[in-house]
Amino acid sequence: MCGIVGIIGEVEAAPRIITGLRRLEYRGYDSAGLATLVNGGFGVRRAEGKLTHLEQLLVERPVTGALGIGHTRWATHGVPSESNAHPHATERVAVVHNGIIENFQTLRDELATEGHEFATDTDTEVVPQLIHYYLKQGLAPSEATAQALKRLEGAFALGIIFAGEHDVLIGARRGAPLAVGHGRGEMFLASDAMALAPFTRQVSYLEEGDWVVLDHSGAVVRDAEDRIVEREILVTEHDGGSVGKDNYRHFMHKEIYEQPAVIGDTLNSYVHPTTGAVSLPDLPFILDDISRVSIAACGTSYYAGLVARYWIEDLAGVPVDIDISSEFRYRAPPLADGGVALFISQSGETADTLAALRYAKEGGQKIAAVVNVPESTMAREADIVLPTRAGPEIGVASTKAFTTQLATLACFALALARAKGAVSAERETELSHALAQVPACAADVLAHDMRIRDLAESLAQANTVLYIGRGSGYPVAMEGALKLKEISYIHAEGFAAGELKHGPIALIDTDVPVVVVAPPDNLFEKTASNLQEVVARGAQVVFLSDKRGIAKLGDMARASIEIPEVDDFVAPILYTIPVQLLAYHVAVNRGTDVDQPRNLAKSVTVE
Repeated sequence: MCGIVGIIGEVEAAPRIITGLRRLEYRGYDSAGLATLVNGGFGVRRAEGKLTHLEQLLVERPVTGALGIGHTRWATHGVPSESNAHPHATERVAVVHNGIIENFQTLRDELATEGHEFATDTDTEVVPQLIHYYLKQGLAPSEATAQALKRLEGAFALGIIFAGEHDVLIGARRGAPLAVGHGRGEMFLASDAMALAPFTRQVSYLEEGDWVVLDHSGAVVRDAEDRIVEREILVTEHDGGSVGKDNYRHFMHKEIYEQPAVIGDTLNSYVHPTTGAVSLPDLPFILDDISRVSIAACGTSYYAGLVARYWIEDLAGVPVDIDISSEFRYRAPPLADGGVALFISQSGETADTLAALRYAKEGGQKIAAVVNVPESTMAREADIVLPTRAGPEIGVASTKAFTTQLATLACFALALARAKGAVSAERETELSHALAQVPACAADVLAHDMRIRDLAESLAQANTVLYIGRGSGYPVAMEGALKLKEISYIHAEGFAAGELKHGPIALIDTDVPVVVVAPPDNLFEKTASNLQEVVARGAQVVFLSDKRGIAKLGDMARASIEIPEVDDFVAPILYTIPVQLLAYHVAVNRGTDVDQPRNLAKSVTVE
């Protein structure tokens, strides 16, 4: 989603704001802008498109000033354009905003009757206009902001500066993250601590409803009731090093190749290197007491949860409910006594998943969060954090975050099974050994990259691609379809292979490629019959299996990708990698923006 950077310092702000915004590009955006305080007024520069456009504008029309705010916008209200880009300003107030002001039309109509004129189609513009309205009543900047915040409805994070006020920068959050950076004689705001890393590692996080007034010497934080509160200053794990592509053409390709290492890092944090025993962080509850697990997540993380359901029910014998987060929060299901609610999110800031987490917490559930950002809101509100070790993921389409989620969830399932006495010591050792093999096997899968690239040339011409799988291969099929549609814009769907005859088989003809996810597990023969059904109707099949599976069925496929022979338990992790590579190379062949596909954002922090 949108990214915010704010700086109150002693040196020129604009270049530093660009540096911070560059580190927020992974969130997705369609325009960018900044405003600095110049001679008591604002120097505002905005540009549609990528940050490079804004940088070029600053070369042509530079701005000075040591106090400023910057923004990358992902359009909600109002089309992507220079005029709708942030910051939005009156002659007295400039604002950047992440989120949605739900009652903007009511406020806009009210302010219009007071003589305020609006120049954009955005919901954001009501914020500076409303603050300006209170400034005209004689209120100081902090007082005017406090009054305005009480009128705003929705989810938002804000960065605010004021004409003539060289020692005031205000931030506020409600339903969207905002971090405060503490420097020496300077202070910072950002949507993500990663944006602050080049300037400081001393970071505090605003909590729900907080707002903060920064000056050169520090920060005064107030809660939703305007009471002064303290927020702990932490040392962030992010460093100031640049996040580069190295020798890769795209971040996504680089991040696919990082998977052997980050999966290994993740497993090393849960699996004892000598004994192979899985251990979880200190738990505020007893695993053996868990009667039911409720999982909620969005997008790719939801598919990780689907795989986890197979693992938890099969290994531990514990029933699992799983919902898309946005459905869970409104379906408002009854929650079992003794249940654990498990929430999965790369960013830990996904709005729908956070809302679901809070519903479950109010319902008396113990809360577990699988997140890649240990300082995120979700992590701070959970009873137990199960961190993934993917590191910063810049490409909007999740790759290494997904496979490290799977690695973490596999460890959780195995630990739960052991606690329940549902798995023998011998089988536990086998499964731990299978997990330990995954990083090396992932590297073996990557060796097929060039072959998959060649295969992608023909798939790039398709209008529709179908993916099928059974058991834990079914979520992998859905994830493969999601990746393809996300970055190549080809229509793709993932189906449970057994559902083909219940409707989807009507789509099959010679122009529809079918990707078959078929590890040689206990469902392999069932999947084989589905493969024969689509081949009989002329489909061009891409077959994913190991050496045994390809020996049985590979001659029926147009192309086969051989996956190492592994235990069925870890197969979903490995079978994910070729569908990632296939989507990547198809997108490159079609010339799309792989790392920042249209209309998508990395972290969806609004509903």
